[in-house]
Amino acid sequence: MHTQRLWLRAQQHIADGRLDAAASNLQSLLEREPRNAQARMLLSSVALGRGQLRQGCAEAIAAAQTLPDDAEMIATVAMCLFRVGETVATRQCMQHPAIARTRDGAALARLAHVWQMLGEHASALALMDRAKALGFDNPEFRYFRALQLQFNGRLHEAEREIEDCLRLGPTHGRASLTLARLHRQSAQHHHLDYIARQLSRVESGSEDHAAFEFAHYKELEDLGRFDEAWSALLRGNAVMAARNPHDAALEQRLFARLRQHCTPAFLAELASDNGTTPQPIFVLGLPRSGTTLLERLLGKHAAIAAPGELPDFPRQLRWCADVHGASLLDERVLDRLDVIDYAQLGQRYLAQTQWHAGAQPRYVDKLPSNYMLAGLIHKALPRAPILHLVRAPLDVCFSNFRALFGDAHNYSYSLDDMAVHYRRYRALMAHWHAAMPGVILDV
Repeated sequence: MHTQRLWLRAQQHIADGRLDAAASNLQSLLEREPRNAQARMLLSSVALGRGQLRQGCAEAIAAAQTLPDDAEMIATVAMCLFRVGETVATRQCMQHPAIARTRDGAALARLAHVWQMLGEHASALALMDRAKALGFDNPEFRYFRALQLQFNGRLHEAEREIEDCLRLGPTHGRASLTLARLHRQSAQHHHLDYIARQLSRVESGSEDHAAFEFAHYKELEDLGRFDEAWSALLRGNAVMAARNPHDAALEQRLFARLRQHCTPAFLAELASDNGTTPQPIFVLGLPRSGTTLLERLLGKHAAIAAPGELPDFPRQLRWCADVHGASLLDERVLDRLDVIDYAQLGQRYLAQTQWHAGAQPRYVDKLPSNYMLAGLIHKALPRAPILHLVRAPLDVCFSNFRALFGDAHNYSYSLDDMAVHYRRYRALMAHWHAAMPGVILDV
């Protein structure tokens, strides 16, 4: 069968939901054209759609090895690799010579996002600057470039870029919130009139609507208008709660199953220590509990690198379970805890993250929600210290409530959900301490 016909049939099978048939057509096509990166990526997507994470990773890696001189395709492959946890392959993609030659501003902006996800903010900003010089421009691009200017310590330029973003897209709520957070507002300098005008224009119920309410809250609080600020914060959280309902029943099942499965006997069977360096230091706890502050303090030590939040442990956990998904943990992963090779999990985690350390013997992995996986982290990486940030309940819960997390941490948009989540978090941490005495250090 002609390769074009195989391609068209595969696409039709995908549209019809017949993923097995699509995979068969794509495999036949790749037998004829093994260097067809586009077909490889579609086969990777089909494998992920079938829940086959390892095959999806393998096909994406194969696509990376046969990349054309096409910056847009390179960006597509690199983003896929990062999202499935193949960080090393992602970095290799980003060295492709076509990136240095391209004059496609949109592709450069996408590639800059890859560097941003990898935590390589200087490289991200360099590509954004190239895209800007080529004339690429829109409000979202300006917003993300402003964030990169912030990461690179160029705060005055970041402020100007956010203002330019808002001139191009006046209802860009996240930009307004970022602008509000750059400084403490005063009676002489604030944006309340602007925010009020945009609240009357922005799409009701959108994330931009919520972001303007959060910005409204921040500026009113700075000015000491606390009753008005509280009302704005309630409105913003109500919008986000409606957009991202919290599944309290699922959360209860996940926490209960973790405690039930991760017994002292289960956690005592540790992976063998291969002695490789550098080694991670895990910093975890509720968001807004002080994890960033501790990471920065640790990063001041000459022997410790501080690369930021790393998503690698939950992604390698999913690879070892061969379960595709976007969340930190789900019931399908829990179903496979007994069949995971924890030595392999530790080895894969180290292989994907040790580059962050540079020349240092230690590096910080600061993903707050890893507290849910603390027992599995110790089981896979018994040499890794685990530091748990503990903050007063009222302080940490209110700090969550006043943060806009997007579609993450949905419990934080309701005070009732936040309170229940906090109790479950504390019960789980008490379980880890009881099941692994002395392993986790509370800070």
